[in-house]
Amino acid sequence: MAKILLVEDDKELLELFKTILEAEGHDILLAHHGLEAIRKIENFRVDLIITDAMMPEMDGYELIQTLRLANHQLPILMITALGGMNHKRSGFNVGTDDYTVKPIDVNEMVWRVEALLRRSKIEKDLILKHGDTVLNQDALTLSFNDDIQELTQKEFKLLFKLTSSMNKIFTRRQIFEDVWGTESDTDFHTLDVHISRLRSKLKDNKDIKIVTVRGLGYKVVACNVEN
Repeated sequence: MAKILLVEDDKELLELFKTILEAEGHDILLAHHGLEAIRKIENFRVDLIITDAMMPEMDGYELIQTLRLANHQLPILMITALGGMNHKRSGFNVGTDDYTVKPIDVNEMVWRVEALLRRSKIEKDLILKHGDTVLNQDALTLSFNDDIQELTQKEFKLLFKLTSSMNKIFTRRQIFEDVWGTESDTDFHTLDVHISRLRSKLKDNKDIKIVTVRGLGYKVVACNVEN
């Protein structure tokens, strides 16, 4: 269960988002503007923020900028009626992780929240072990026994994501959005290329392998598992 801070001056919308996210099992904190949000963050653990842009006292842009300057790295989703490219640029420039425009389908909001939380978990966990295989985020390395290979940041995120949920099938879209982000200009071919590179680096690994699930996506399984 994640603790999510909702920052929104529209009380009806605030209650709607609260109801939807609580139904998904999350614990919700409420704030009506940026200053109130900062006070909540000072007193409660927060895993993710959803914020509007235009609010009294302190708007969403100021809130995000203040948090990033204070080195708060928690994921932030901005949901706002400001849909122009300049507004989106401003949002990403101050440090939001995702930006979407009202009106938003509540299902899409839930999907974006889940993607941000998954990505945040990947970034928080530094070392993952399976058998003799170790993934070290600090060094961006994949090691098996005495063999240590350096991975690119995207290769590491991709393999870490799959290996952290062994046997779970991830769709190509889930993987792509978590590793490259929803605003990426690249396409699924980039994901397939990275999968191919990782398989090459895992060819002598006796612990794990990447399996294609036709029509669905990819998963990592133990090498002794039959597919």
